This record gives sequence, C-alpha cells and structure tokens, in this order.
Amino acid sequence: MAETERENIPESTLEGLDTAARKGGHGGRPPVITADMLHTVLRRRAGGESVEQIQPDLIIPTGKRKGQNPSVASIHRALAEHAEREACPEAVEAAHADFAALKTRDVPAGPSTAPALT
Repeated sequence: MAETERENIPESTLEGLDTAARKGGHGGRPPVITADMLHTVLRRRAGGESVEQIQPDLIIPTGKRKGQNPSVASIHRALAEHAEREACPEAVEAAHADFAALKTRDVPAGPSTAPALT
C-alpha cells in the first residue's frame, strides 16, 4: 500500500501545481532581485560600476534573507535573465499568453487528444 502511495506522489504534485497555476499562483521561492533592484543595477552598470560595487547597496526586501544583501551570483543571474528576455521578447510574450490561457482554462492540461500516428 505504501508503494502505491509513493507512486502517486508525482501525480499529486503535478495536479497541485496545475491547480495553483490556474488560480494565479506559481511554485518556487520569490525572486531575490526585484524589478526595482534590477533597474538600479542596470542604471548603475550603465554608469560604469561593477556588480561587486553595486551589491553592498542592495537590500533584500522580503523573505528569509530580508534586510541582507543579495549575492553577487544572484545579481549576475538576474542580469542574464534580463538579457535573455530582451533578446527574445516574442518568446516571452508567447509564454505569458500561454500562461494566461492556462489560467483561464477550467480543465486541467492532459495528454494531447490528437490521433496517434502508426
């Protein structure tokens, strides 16, 4: 019986994530680098400062590390994600549209109903 329960854990997890997505939620931790912090980093980098010079002036506003400085790696990761979004804005828009469609759909996403090729 315990083995059956263990086999059902992935299904239950995916169902929970799907339900949360339909309600507008998402899994994972909140981002350490907020949009305001990213804007500050971008502005100061344009002025010639390095990430290491900017990092001590940034303060995490929420979460477990509230009041502390984000790591240099977190800042670099946020910059890389920003650069990726800027490079492919149409892909980002398509992803947002797909997510919005998922939120409005009442039926959970399941396997495709397309006929199988033989």
